[in-house]
Amino acid sequence: MANQQEKAPLAAQEMFLLKMGELVLKGLNRKSFESRLMGNLQRRLHPYGKFRAYARQSTVYVEPMDEFCDMDGAWEGMKKVFGISGLSRARACEKDKDAFFAAACSYLGGALRAARTFKVESKRSDKSFPMTSIQLSQYVGGRLAEAYPHLKVDVHHPELTVYLEVRDFAGYVHANPEPGAGGLPVGSGGRAVALLSGGLDSPVACYLMAKRGLALEMIHFFSYPYTSEEAKEKVLELARLVAPYCGRLTVNVVPFTKIQEDLRRSCPEPYFTLAMRRYMMRISELVARRVGAGALVTGESLGQVASQTMDALAVTEAACHIPVFRPVIGMDKEEIVRIARRIGTYDTSILPYEDCCTVFTPRHPKTHPKLEEMEEIERGYDYEILCREAFEGIERIQIRP
Repeated sequence: MANQQEKAPLAAQEMFLLKMGELVLKGLNRKSFESRLMGNLQRRLHPYGKFRAYARQSTVYVEPMDEFCDMDGAWEGMKKVFGISGLSRARACEKDKDAFFAAACSYLGGALRAARTFKVESKRSDKSFPMTSIQLSQYVGGRLAEAYPHLKVDVHHPELTVYLEVRDFAGYVHANPEPGAGGLPVGSGGRAVALLSGGLDSPVACYLMAKRGLALEMIHFFSYPYTSEEAKEKVLELARLVAPYCGRLTVNVVPFTKIQEDLRRSCPEPYFTLAMRRYMMRISELVARRVGAGALVTGESLGQVASQTMDALAVTEAACHIPVFRPVIGMDKEEIVRIARRIGTYDTSILPYEDCCTVFTPRHPKTHPKLEEMEEIERGYDYEILCREAFEGIERIQIRP
């Protein structure tokens, strides 16, 4: 009986159901969040073929427009779109109890044969449907139990859950939804400039701020020949790895050698790292002004190194005039590593290539500096000229997901 039912599918092709995340809690400005999400989705789907995407009742429907669409590629791409809390591969059917059963047999036949226990869950968004959710689940579940006699019903811990949804446009059958990236659509929270090094922390910081809706412009400080071309390529690879979450990126590679050599000659050694970080903040702010960004993002974690004490962070931040976001500030290394592994940046981050932060590292860095001391040291610097020269020498590299 199971095989006979599987030969009579009522739906033509597979499609996707995407559940919107926290943006459904927005008030009068919810439409702007949805519009941003739909734009991000369309860009992400573009490499995989022609898809139609539309939103209704806190759900995004994504349908392939022809048989040439790469469904697997689109599925993996949409998992990394912020603003989506869950994804399901589904098949549409008529809003009829027998149509639901037939679609379940044809679309989920393999999974039903492989499972030992199952249950049916129904959601009825279209209240004009004549059966309640419980009635529909009982009807389809009973017929599936008859069609697949090896299956046992387990409402608590089933191997397979068959989901039925009665919505405005049609009925939908799917199983085993997967979690989405969550968060808010990239671009809905404005734009920021993220300082990207070759370590573990800054790619994680970029990911976390993109998840809160920030569109990011990257900046990397490159000190050739003290840092190698391999180190630069490592950072660009990290940008490529976070681009599926962040969307299209520009990496601003700043020539930083002259500034570091000047500091080595003129800056007291304990203050070297602080002075260097203040230059980075000033140049990053210049980039932010150019691209219309309203904040900086760093991967600083409180107490992790000498330049990340509370006093040192205050001295560093005082060099710029826009907010500095530090999303990993309260995380320990294990938490940061856990996220880096999940988003795929860990293996690249631990490659043994130096970055400019390790060049001319002081033996005894100042851990509790005072801003007045730092400003007194800087009085003899032409830092505005040096910052402008570095800014004008920036190499802008485009990164696409």
